[in-house]
Amino acid sequence: MSAENIEQFIEHLRKSLTERTFVKLTLGNYRGNEEHLQKILVREIETRKGAMLQLLYRYRTRDVAKNQNIGEALKTLAEMLDAGFRSGDLFTTEADYQLTIGKRNSRLVSKEPAFPNEQNTAHDREKHYSVDQTAFYLKALGITTAAGEIRTGQRGKWKQINKFVEIIGDLVERSQLKDQRKLHIVDMGSGKGYLTFAVFEHFRNSLGENAELTVTGIEARKDIVDLCNKIAKDGGYNGLNFIVGNIADQEISNADIVIALHACDTATDDALYKGIKAEAKIIVASPCCHKQIRTQLTPPDILKGVLKHGTLLERTAETLTDGLRALLLEKSGYSTKVFEFVPTEHTPKNNMIAAVRSDRTANDAAEQITAIKETFGISEHRLETLLSK
Repeated sequence: MSAENIEQFIEHLRKSLTERTFVKLTLGNYRGNEEHLQKILVREIETRKGAMLQLLYRYRTRDVAKNQNIGEALKTLAEMLDAGFRSGDLFTTEADYQLTIGKRNSRLVSKEPAFPNEQNTAHDREKHYSVDQTAFYLKALGITTAAGEIRTGQRGKWKQINKFVEIIGDLVERSQLKDQRKLHIVDMGSGKGYLTFAVFEHFRNSLGENAELTVTGIEARKDIVDLCNKIAKDGGYNGLNFIVGNIADQEISNADIVIALHACDTATDDALYKGIKAEAKIIVASPCCHKQIRTQLTPPDILKGVLKHGTLLERTAETLTDGLRALLLEKSGYSTKVFEFVPTEHTPKNNMIAAVRSDRTANDAAEQITAIKETFGISEHRLETLLSK
């Protein structure tokens, strides 16, 4: 009788997904052998690969999200009901279904829908976010409440985290790392670790349980490093750790991805240099402050009337600094893109430099760099100086 009711329950789920009436699903009352597992929360999401179901495995101290196509997810949920979960609650806009499994028999009942006017999450109701809103680290870092709601004043940070994970995921898909099952990521200047945790959880979910994933956050402030390491331990983020250090002093040799967000002035150049030296497949930087070039800048005659204004001169210095960084990356064998990133609470600077190793050197990059420096009276660029050594 239990097998028959489980089959009918899964069929109701399949039908709701086909007819676009699905709202959400919860499996609970776990009595199986997997330690600390409490429930599974299911929602439909839209990804680059199409509609999928996200299964959020909720443990006592951590959450693990797994995205599966519809067929795989239906099979997984049926197996989980047969292997320890004793209740299932399926919510649709047409009816709700409650499955209860006892020791000797089971019961499947239908009820009036609790969400009769609910729109489908994946396509109609709201934007799908790449990051699981109920993740443990978001609560520990104060982004969400204990109930998984975005805190007042943290909406901007929440959007930033999602945007960054989306960017990293897309870069990997277009890089030599696409099918790699072993990843080492270094976040230089990780701060409170919002993005470090998000990147770790993203790749832990996308690569699967058998992948080798290590993520290292480097931060100068010991109290923040201690906090992040405690959250990583409490949340079961095995393979994620934080160390105390400055970007310029760190030696990295086997990093696949190097991240440096909001490193001030030439610290961004130090991070880019470390990534190039390590032959990282992907380097992502969001620069902050551009003091080095600003103090050297001498406008050419044709622009003196324009760049006599301090604001315009400062913006030009920023453009030249990041433009030269992109050219130096291309000269070092990377395909680069500079684009606008979402604003953050830390700085209005929101340009991002994304570099993917292509093993093809831009032949004219050196000439362009020399011409730009001569035109604007630039005697030294930190990244160029480091690379020349």
